[in-house]
Amino acid sequence: AKPAFYAQLLAEAESVLDPSLPSVANLANASALLYFALTDSPVSRPVNWVGFYLRDKKMPEKLTLGPFQGRLACTEIKLGRGVCGTAAAQNKIQLVPDVHLFPGHIACDSATESEIVVPIVAKGEDGEAVVVGVLDLDCLARDGFDEEDRVGLERIVEVIARVCSW
Repeated sequence: AKPAFYAQLLAEAESVLDPSLPSVANLANASALLYFALTDSPVSRPVNWVGFYLRDKKMPEKLTLGPFQGRLACTEIKLGRGVCGTAAAQNKIQLVPDVHLFPGHIACDSATESEIVVPIVAKGEDGEAVVVGVLDLDCLARDGFDEEDRVGLERIVEVIARVCSW
């Protein structure tokens, strides 16, 4: 069921995201699309936050809160700190079944139990691949995300990276 769900979600993302729009509009729509798809679908789970943290070219050592769906969130995260900062610093998806066991986890919402963070990679000014931000999803249940989620979300992030101007 999940692969078909993510294939449909990928098709929706490709039809909704528009390269002629400012990135903030695309990221806002992407966060809403993911949040409501994950909470209102046959693969529904208690997702409590979906959003983006972005790197600023002027301050590349930190991530700044971008568009999201959910409760208020931390506004800045240093690279290498917490799940988001680790994903960005290592350019590696972080699939965390129990956030309480993740060293240095930053608890923006104390009810969160599990998390997945997917780096967004785009071409930099010199043509090199650079992490420009992360997609962050939080869940109220332990083991809220699995390998099928990782694969599906990675494909959606590839579309986001391609469509948005960084």
